[in-house]
Amino acid sequence: MQIRPLDSRDALQLEAFLRARRESSMFLRANAKRGGLHPAACTDVFVAAFEAGEITGVAAQGASGMLLIQAPVAAVADLTRACVSISQRPVTGLAGPAPQVEQARLALALRTEDASYHRDEWLYGLDLCDLRVPSALSSGLVGARAPLPGERDTLCAWRLAYDLESLGSSDSEQTRQRSAHFLDQQIADGNAWVAVESGAPVSLSAFNAALPDIVQLGGIYTPPELRGRGFAKVAVAAALLAARDRGAERAVLFTSNPSAVRTYEALGFRRTGSYAIALYR
Repeated sequence: MQIRPLDSRDALQLEAFLRARRESSMFLRANAKRGGLHPAACTDVFVAAFEAGEITGVAAQGASGMLLIQAPVAAVADLTRACVSISQRPVTGLAGPAPQVEQARLALALRTEDASYHRDEWLYGLDLCDLRVPSALSSGLVGARAPLPGERDTLCAWRLAYDLESLGSSDSEQTRQRSAHFLDQQIADGNAWVAVESGAPVSLSAFNAALPDIVQLGGIYTPPELRGRGFAKVAVAAALLAARDRGAERAVLFTSNPSAVRTYEALGFRRTGSYAIALYR
């Protein structure tokens, strides 16, 4: 087995490897598309394992320190240690198929008890041609659209509440800036939608990653006082209809929230595997 950093000459082979495992490779594919394979201090460092010239595993670490893994065959321990050694960045988190994340955690001597968030999530997928559009949206009883500029403060507060409630983040200035920046980028990329009742937003839906063939939902949030009324279904369905109109064929998400699962299954999502996220910050 050979392990080495990737560069632009490896782009096509990397895309083929990740696309074949697209449901658990969304972040890797999106990051490679956005930043390219040009290792530098401010971009993602991609490292791959090769057997007979073919990629068998990939690890990538961004400037934030998050380490992403897709290595179904390669030695995860060797691959992740090589990636961190080459990037020279502290590891602030791990994400990837659950068994691989556990192998990486052990290889990097990261303790579970030191994580601010560590959970195996249920991975769900949906062919967008099978999307079940909720009647509240199709009838116009509840509307949906892109956020308006004047709604930014409200939606930033929702995104922060999501990070605190779902990801176990601490309410700090750093968290507030990070969550606001993330939402601003989603809005700027056209990857955020709100369900609307009487002209006011009642639920937020967004894509954490979006590629021509597949999108990944994330950051779905409804304020507690508005829950149980089907608003999240409308927001998510509107986002998926927009993705389908753009040409995407499939959507994925991961969650461990039984209430959220009921919403997603009502739209047609079915469980396809497991995905793990661990945050150390």
